[in-house]
Amino acid sequence: MVEPISARGLGYRYRQGWVFRHLDFRLAAGELTAILGPNGCGKSTLLGVLSGGRPPVEGEICRQGTLALVPQSLAPALPFTGLDMVLLGRARAVSLFAAPGPADYAAAHAALARLEADHLAERSFDVMSGGERQLVLIARALVSESPVLLLDEPTAALDWHYQAHVLALLRQLANAGLAVAFTTHAPQHALDFADRVLLMAAPERQAFGAPEDVLGEDALSALYRLPVKRLRLPDAAASTAIPVFRDYLDRKAPPAL
Repeated sequence: MVEPISARGLGYRYRQGWVFRHLDFRLAAGELTAILGPNGCGKSTLLGVLSGGRPPVEGEICRQGTLALVPQSLAPALPFTGLDMVLLGRARAVSLFAAPGPADYAAAHAALARLEADHLAERSFDVMSGGERQLVLIARALVSESPVLLLDEPTAALDWHYQAHVLALLRQLANAGLAVAFTTHAPQHALDFADRVLLMAAPERQAFGAPEDVLGEDALSALYRLPVKRLRLPDAAASTAIPVFRDYLDRKAPPAL
């Protein structure tokens, strides 16, 4: 199996300490990988290291081919149309000093259509909602035609319909042979769509494997510091993960205002 990205003994730290260490991790062509962990565990930092935006402090990364990174947000928000933002993803396909051609425009429109975002083509990016901007940035990554896609919380600002639509598209891209990885705070995204999951529990405590094996009740409850139950619904192809928020309230009520 081709592995466009593989990491061995990977580590990164800020001044206050290690974000992650001793991380062995790979992205394989034809697989969709979900990366889960609590806030501040280093998921976004890891994508930055994998993409080459941050050099690792220790360990090594092997990359093959080009990749596209979809950030959580883009600041400042540029006053370009949605179509122009997507066309920026064609930079590698357009010759230096040349303008995008008909094929580039066709690819940009097709990418927006795949995300049900055709209506954003003429909208100004700087007045879009967070979810609309996310769709445009994903479309920009699609038109790059990179064999590796890294997406940082691509569904965070989306409603349930668009979450399902984007995740199904990522599944299709992996089925077509791309190596795709995305970060998420929803274990259900991994259980329903992913082939592999990287669970980042602590700087030196990670688990990497099949979702059904890695995302057990004990692991999820420890990760999110509240009870999580795994249930199999009638006629469902995979089990679901349910956080028991009320139990957390009963056992650890916040201080009175």
